[in-house]
Amino acid sequence: MKFRDLGAQYQALKPEIDAAISDVIESTGFILGKHVTELENALAAYAGRKHCIAVGNGTDALHLALDALGVGAGDAVFAPDFTYVASAVCANLVGATPVMVDIDLDTFNMSPEALEKAILKVKEEGKLTPKVVVPVDLFGLPADFDKILAIAKKYDMYVLEDAAQGFGGEINGKMACSFGDISATSFFPAKPLGCYGDGGAIFTDDDKIDEYLRSVRVLGRSTVDKYDNVRVGTNSRLDAIQAAILMPKFNAFADYEKDNVNKAAVWYTNRLKGKVVTPTVPEGYVSSWAQYTILLKDSAERDRVQAALKEKDIPTMIYYPRGMHQQGVFAGMNLKDEDFPNTVNAVGRCLALPMHPYLTEDVVNEIADAIIAAL
Repeated sequence: MKFRDLGAQYQALKPEIDAAISDVIESTGFILGKHVTELENALAAYAGRKHCIAVGNGTDALHLALDALGVGAGDAVFAPDFTYVASAVCANLVGATPVMVDIDLDTFNMSPEALEKAILKVKEEGKLTPKVVVPVDLFGLPADFDKILAIAKKYDMYVLEDAAQGFGGEINGKMACSFGDISATSFFPAKPLGCYGDGGAIFTDDDKIDEYLRSVRVLGRSTVDKYDNVRVGTNSRLDAIQAAILMPKFNAFADYEKDNVNKAAVWYTNRLKGKVVTPTVPEGYVSSWAQYTILLKDSAERDRVQAALKEKDIPTMIYYPRGMHQQGVFAGMNLKDEDFPNTVNAVGRCLALPMHPYLTEDVVNEIADAIIAAL
């Protein structure tokens, strides 16, 4: 059994993926070019954005998005405390300071109430300028953008949506990667839409930001003369082979894979509700289920269940074993557990179960039976 079965997906899409790879090799157009442009146009249309700029990876997408917003030294960037480290450390990459925000334990996403409290604390201290909020669409579920966007507007701040795990999520029909001033996603292989290596993308409706990002992803190249570098940039381009691989995977994702993971989530929830804490999807929201994460009673019960599943060769993961405030990279910030009670709670109780579009109901029942037996 696989935690996220990329092999099953490849077998389902093998003719299309193999043909796409062959087309790139035969064309010898390996850097940017038509395959990247085709992908960018398809993703922008799906997300409902004017522009999509493909880059080398999801961390670059966050880093370059902050750069495009003019974020730098003296600015505060607010990120959830329960997430992957890139969501916070992207602030450091532009010389800004990350500020951690506790989560809502029901959704695992940034708590709007904790966000406003953190903003007010920074303003009261007077050392940093609140500049950007980075809500994460954790485990595939969009953040509470109705409240977060209102808070950002109240304090004259940007919103950078971190949809690294959230591509395909929805709020009342509005797609992930369309919220806020700018959005970023990742094509890491295990993501809802993943390639066969590293990759990422940035989404915006701003023509000037689009032009800037297309320049800085190629070392600050001019849009008129490829040998005139007009600004300091980086080298962050999505390979044409990865773009070609992503097109058949995107088509499958849009056609049936997102529906399949939502069916699998219903199977899990029907079997496990009332026995463990199952994921919450608020009314009007759709998750793309990067993970299906349950909460056990405490860390002892979580560890016992995980060990019992391992004995039956059922893979599980703990996303995440520590909050941002507990990461070594932020040790010098003197952050305390008591300031992030919901993160600390989740860290001690969370367990992610196998989730992918090719799960069958029989396999979900096998996993659920093993959990219930362990309990």
